[in-house]
Amino acid sequence: MLFRREVLEGIAGGRIDRVFRVWAVPRVKAGSTQRTWAGIVVIDSVTPVTPEEITEDDARHAGFTSRAALLTALSKSTKEGGYHRVMLHLGGPSPEAELRENADLSDQELAEVKAALDAIDTRSHRGPWTRDVLHLIQENPGLRAMDLAEHLGRDKLPFKADVRRLKALGLTESLETGYRLSPRGKAVMTYLHL
Repeated sequence: MLFRREVLEGIAGGRIDRVFRVWAVPRVKAGSTQRTWAGIVVIDSVTPVTPEEITEDDARHAGFTSRAALLTALSKSTKEGGYHRVMLHLGGPSPEAELRENADLSDQELAEVKAALDAIDTRSHRGPWTRDVLHLIQENPGLRAMDLAEHLGRDKLPFKADVRRLKALGLTESLETGYRLSPRGKAVMTYLHL
């Protein structure tokens, strides 16, 4: 489930505790979690609702100014299906978030990250790519994933999957558009002399 930046900020700030989606079949279930840049979002419940069951209170707690604004947004969905109320909360920071902010790495930690990157490159059927992607993001913060992928002659979706692998190591972070190196990523790039 994708969240807009302002929604994640609202969840992290405690202002938003529900979202609404148009689904033929719910894409999440109660008890599931989702890692985001803001932290771990926990799904508390997923309930089908009719437009009449959506209240002003629902709209405010979903980050909308009014019920009418929420219903207008839902009516613009291109997906088929019914409305669903997803109750949720921030369960805590994501492990990657804590990693990303740590730029004070010991020589051993830097060597471990280098070894992890080497292992990813060794297992890749395309050959080494981690340094190229890190360098590209370093040189082009905020550039769209599609444009970054084109720089490397790659398709967007496989490229984004690769960036997620780097993100899991705490080296990159997502922006509203594109990516940037995290403080940890910058420290690793200095260590790698890239």
